[in-house]
Amino acid sequence: MPTKQTSQWEFDGLFEGAGTEEKEPDQPCEAPPSPKVWTVEALTRQIRQLLESRFRTVRVSGEVSNLRWQSSGHCYFSLKDAGAQLSCVLFRGEKVSFRDQIAQGVRLILSGDVSVYMPRGQYQMIVRGIELDGIGSLQMAFERLKAKLQEEGLFDASRKRALCRYPETIGLVTSVSGAALRDVMHVLRRRHPGLKVLLADCRVQGQGASSDIARSIDRLNRWHASQPSGKGLDMILLTRGGGSLEDLWAFNEEGVARAIASSTIPMISAIGHEIDFTISDFVADVRAATPSAAAEMISEGAVSARQRMLDLGQRMRVWLESAHDQAGERLYQLARRLDQRHPRRVLESHWQQLDEWQTDLSLSVTHALERRHERVLAMANMLRALHPVKRVQTREQQLQHVSTQWQRWIRQHCFQLDERLKNLGNSLHLLGPRETLARGYSITTDAETGQVLSRLDQLKKGMTLSTMLSDGSFESTTNPGDLGP
Repeated sequence: MPTKQTSQWEFDGLFEGAGTEEKEPDQPCEAPPSPKVWTVEALTRQIRQLLESRFRTVRVSGEVSNLRWQSSGHCYFSLKDAGAQLSCVLFRGEKVSFRDQIAQGVRLILSGDVSVYMPRGQYQMIVRGIELDGIGSLQMAFERLKAKLQEEGLFDASRKRALCRYPETIGLVTSVSGAALRDVMHVLRRRHPGLKVLLADCRVQGQGASSDIARSIDRLNRWHASQPSGKGLDMILLTRGGGSLEDLWAFNEEGVARAIASSTIPMISAIGHEIDFTISDFVADVRAATPSAAAEMISEGAVSARQRMLDLGQRMRVWLESAHDQAGERLYQLARRLDQRHPRRVLESHWQQLDEWQTDLSLSVTHALERRHERVLAMANMLRALHPVKRVQTREQQLQHVSTQWQRWIRQHCFQLDERLKNLGNSLHLLGPRETLARGYSITTDAETGQVLSRLDQLKKGMTLSTMLSDGSFESTTNPGDLGP
């Protein structure tokens, strides 16, 4: 019996009552129920839940268009092909590779979740991972980063540091399981067996390899900084064996380039074979064609020094043999001359001269000591005259004199100010209202309003007046004849 086929795009739950039900023939016909009325928000949320449940993690390839970077750090763009386009968003906090490779027209393979942006009702992809689509895109990304770093000056010859000619300790950044480590150590043991190698194991390809490499470089730099002066690393070798462009891509990442540029220790980059060039090669102080070539470069000074020592040893041996022969011949000649001249006669001829020299030397030393003593005495007298204690005492006396004068002036000035203040207080007291009333004056005011009356035109018939004298006050009333003409 055939079964009913269902599709992932069936929305029966969204449109309840949209279909019709068969009615039994014997039942009366009823009107179909009304379709459910959805709010826009509820419908959009239901569609979002369907999308997120059925397309949790997908990978989509296409070309970047409508690229827009926000000041917040979020990135919005469309991924399109010949038939359609998909809105995408990459949030600032998402840790993805190739973030800096997002550009108009670049083909990418994106991994992420499909969802719906509710305010606009637009379905979109939230990006969780980025891959470059094809070797062409990798090469384009390589050239773009190369141009960017070159413009910043990271490839300039003026930044390149010379390598230590005779290194004692080096850092090695590579995979402990890689062939590059075996090649490098084989050459170093043969050519420079006394060299100390500090290995910083890291991944050299695959997801997260670039971050691992950058951390290893930083770890060696921090170890170097913690050591006493002259006891750290003389250089760092960053290396791995050959491989495809994808295998070597970690060494084309900007993070690795920045770590190399920030290293305080000179660095050698030896990535792949002679035909392989990476961004690390351009930023490093020195590039070596292969890991073995880098090891030979590091040990070149020791090999040359060892050969020079062998050459010097051979030359020293020849010279010593020649000097031995010449000394023997000279000794023979001196012996013959000693036989001809007895030592006593030679000594007697020089005794008198030696006595005269001894006398002259004693006199010269005595005179020199006397002159030095006189000079020391003269300098001592000069120093006593210029001794700082005397100068300090003089300055102290001057300061004390000035301080006494200032104190005397301040006391006098304060006394004058006090006298002046007293005089002003007395004058102010004499001009006060009570003193004025005591001299025979009075003050008349309107008893109701308290207004001071100073002119006749302010008086009214029957107005009650209040007059203040020096020893009290009294009230009075105006009469018609008191108002004057």
